[in-house]
Amino acid sequence: MTPRSVTWLTLVAFAAGAATMTVELAAVRLLAPWYGTSSAVWTNVIGVVLVALSLGYLFGARASARPDPRRVLGLALIADGVATAWLPALARPCARLFLPEGLTLEEAGPALRWGSLASALLLFAPPAFALGTIAPLVAECVQRARALTAGAATGRVLCAGTLGSLVGTFATTYLFVPHAGLSATYLGAGAVLGGLGLPFLLAARARAPAAVGVCALAGALGLARLVPPSLAVGEQLLATRETQYQSVRVVEVGEGAARMRQLQVNESLGSFQSVWQPAAGILPDGYYYNAFALPAWWDLRPGPWRVLVLGLGAGTAWRVLEGALPEGTTLESTGIEIDPGVVELGRAWLDLAPAGRRDRIVASDVDARAALHLVPQRFDQVVLDAYQNQMEIPPQLASVEFFAEAAALLASGGWMVVNVGGFGLEDPVLDALARTMAAGFQQRVLAVRVPFSRNIALYARAGGEPPDPRDGGWIPTRGPLANLASAMSLEGASRWFDVPARAPLDDDRNPIEALQRESVDRARVGSP
Repeated sequence: MTPRSVTWLTLVAFAAGAATMTVELAAVRLLAPWYGTSSAVWTNVIGVVLVALSLGYLFGARASARPDPRRVLGLALIADGVATAWLPALARPCARLFLPEGLTLEEAGPALRWGSLASALLLFAPPAFALGTIAPLVAECVQRARALTAGAATGRVLCAGTLGSLVGTFATTYLFVPHAGLSATYLGAGAVLGGLGLPFLLAARARAPAAVGVCALAGALGLARLVPPSLAVGEQLLATRETQYQSVRVVEVGEGAARMRQLQVNESLGSFQSVWQPAAGILPDGYYYNAFALPAWWDLRPGPWRVLVLGLGAGTAWRVLEGALPEGTTLESTGIEIDPGVVELGRAWLDLAPAGRRDRIVASDVDARAALHLVPQRFDQVVLDAYQNQMEIPPQLASVEFFAEAAALLASGGWMVVNVGGFGLEDPVLDALARTMAAGFQQRVLAVRVPFSRNIALYARAGGEPPDPRDGGWIPTRGPLANLASAMSLEGASRWFDVPARAPLDDDRNPIEALQRESVDRARVGSP
């Protein structure tokens, strides 16, 4: 095949379509360690890519009128290959321009939104613009090579490009990123685009641009690697990987019996998804997982305590419950975790029990909402701890329909506990979520602040109410949770939510992400 070959040109259109989806789908993953993966970040990335593609189409259409469009096509492919290959190396310094180290979550609200837009412009507009130029240039070359009509040539190119986009979509999500990683994905896409462009430049005798392009690609292949967020002082990296859903790493701090491990997901702003200590049971002050164990002490029922954990992570809730349940109560638990990579790291580094051990079941690669229709039994307790990027609650897990379905899984008198990240008992996210939960259960819901944290535990009971923190039944008379319950019973640490006339959040209208932005903005300016 030669640059004049229609087969070669069709291959270029296919590769450009695949590369477009690779750049776009992996873009949010590249930004996630600093900005998260909220709909705002997706919107910024998609908007930037669409604008850049549109401008590229216009430029390519004008450039196609030149006597030999192959030269421009070769330059576009080389430029796109270089811009794509260098993305992993440029991500960290670019993100740090708009999201400096040391920001607290309260300070980071505007930086997360506008910083992700600015970073997307700097990082992804150049390769997307270059990708946009390719389709009209290829169509012009095909038309001249075969003496086709404009419609016939364009249709052939669009077909090849769309098929390439289809392959790129599935391959990026299910093959390239989880198995090769972000760096290799972008480097590979850049190398393919650059390799396809070289013959056009050589055929057009543009040897100088070809040499510069080869050097730039070689430099990217040798030097361009994604640099993740820095480790905090005292942290030791144990493992890291790119999963199908996110960037994940395990770090350890401390020594001996005092050492702890964290499973960090999209590691910006000090976030972590799961935590581990050598002994199962209650964690140090400030860890909200301890609040999950209180319902078993309020019931004091001997025998099995059947728990469904939605958002299992690496199994922190299991380990806390295992060591904190009352004597004579045994844990039977089902855990739902959407990310199989998190489950694998949990088993390797955080003592997550293997599937089937002691009646425990782990379902990975399953969304928590979908899991409600798949579990066959009723439970004494349902725990919801499904979060990403500090405060991002999936909308499908924050609707009245979801809470009604969860309530239907509980045995008579069963409990549901929800971990909510918020800034006080008047937080807009907490208010909307608690009232929605009350509507789903048709019972009052209790919100209690977890001491030494920004977490709030929501408690609901099927067919009844949780004990009031101001009454004697709130604090267990014995066991490891008496101090925690006592601190949670202090004046101003709790709030009741009545059943509303209408739930604030449902599957049809669910502004949970807007409420989360409002929550961070309120905390930043110090408003109530």
